[in-house]
Amino acid sequence: MSIHYRLATNLDAAEIARLEQQYMNDELSVSADTMPAGEMSGQCFSKVQLNELIEQGWIVLAESKAEAVTSIIGYVIAGPWSWFQTWGIYAHVLRKLNDIEIGFSRVTVKNSCQYGPIWIHPDYRGQGIFEQLVLQLKRKVAAKYSFMVTFIAEENSTSFAAHTKKSAMEVVDFFSFQHRDYYLLVMQN
Repeated sequence: MSIHYRLATNLDAAEIARLEQQYMNDELSVSADTMPAGEMSGQCFSKVQLNELIEQGWIVLAESKAEAVTSIIGYVIAGPWSWFQTWGIYAHVLRKLNDIEIGFSRVTVKNSCQYGPIWIHPDYRGQGIFEQLVLQLKRKVAAKYSFMVTFIAEENSTSFAAHTKKSAMEVVDFFSFQHRDYYLLVMQN
């Protein structure tokens, strides 16, 4: 089995959308089936939205090739704020950007992009794929943006640990949105 990394194309959108739908609640500490009515569940993008993101941003894939069969085993998404700004939680994050300073730089809409989600198939976790996806994405994004910004739900301790220990993202704020608490993180490219 070999793993390789590449940018997604529009031909990948349907499979990524299927994986998003199948695994959208992986991040949650409780099953979506047991969540109280009205509580937030994981988000997922449609095939149409993924095609737009492929055209406007970056989706880096991790693929496994075993016995002539290639499968997507992970992906990470980044895109311009203009694409995300109409969604409530992203609009909330955008309002916080001007308050964020890293070193001698202020994080802005022009010098940063939205990072995430990142997903790795459960059978492949803990094998360095997370780090490689982030590294590959960082290389692509760095030519255009100085910073990648993301948010992680407080209860998603696995993702928080991965982002703060394996990708050196820095926690810059903590906020609440729709009865859920989040860490706001930034990575300098």
